[in-house]
Amino acid sequence: LLSAECAEEEDLLRIHPAHYLQRFKQLSDNGGGMLGEEAPLGPGSYEIAKLSAGLACAAVEAVLKGALDNAYSLSRPPGHHCLPDQSMGFCFLANIPIVIERAQAKLGLGKVAVIDWDVHHGNGTQHIYWQRDDVLTISLHQDGCFPAGYAGEQDRGQGAGYGYNLNIPLLAGAGDDGYQYAMQQIVIPALERFKPELIIIACGYDANALDPLARMQLHSDSFRAMTASVQSAADRLCGGKLVMVHEGGYAEAYVPFCGLAVMESLSGIRTEVQDPLLGFIQQQQPRDAFNQFQRAALDRLAREFGF
Repeated sequence: LLSAECAEEEDLLRIHPAHYLQRFKQLSDNGGGMLGEEAPLGPGSYEIAKLSAGLACAAVEAVLKGALDNAYSLSRPPGHHCLPDQSMGFCFLANIPIVIERAQAKLGLGKVAVIDWDVHHGNGTQHIYWQRDDVLTISLHQDGCFPAGYAGEQDRGQGAGYGYNLNIPLLAGAGDDGYQYAMQQIVIPALERFKPELIIIACGYDANALDPLARMQLHSDSFRAMTASVQSAADRLCGGKLVMVHEGGYAEAYVPFCGLAVMESLSGIRTEVQDPLLGFIQQQQPRDAFNQFQRAALDRLAREFGF
């Protein structure tokens, strides 16, 4: 376990304009309030958000410099909904873009792939890299969940960035089969085609079956398998350089089991902790008719993406 310092202002300013940071700090210093849609903050939130971004920066730097094989940044508040000048969805700073821009400016990093499996669409990351071909953004999310009504499968980027933004909306109720199939048919082929120097996962756990802010049916072994799949790709493509940056997950009693499964995969250490709900959630998985319908939609999307 390692800690980190707050992200520096120069790192924040690569993504966020000064007037936004000033407004954020002023509201934080004055006791808090609503900084944006679904973005309430309290006293000291500005410094806490800087610490969250700083932890992600430290994790990436440690992996790029070879101090760690891989890393998990257990950082909150999250960041994947945040736009350069607008907070939303509990996100105040765009943690992953801040990390990427810092590493490219200071550490010579080139191409980066961002996989976002938080159940809500990674709209902030998509917006920031909309016209860039050096950052591949992939979002697996519940169709229409948040931002409300958004699916995004036709949104591929613009200009130089066209084809480097992939959205994979999954039907409400999708479970382990749908997610693993999406990983096999789209996510891993996209990584192999892009050949990143670093893979970052926006690691939300709110697609778990108990989450109050979504309607998906993943369990701890789902997250374990997805992590192992990306680890294998990272080993082949970028010397194993993989960093997880924590995002959402609001089932307080169950998220720890999902997080432990991810960390066990990253570390190669299997603990004796047992997920007490694993069998129950596995019994509630969608039936074959649902899975085949979801697979057909993913096959169509894979063809549209050129896989």
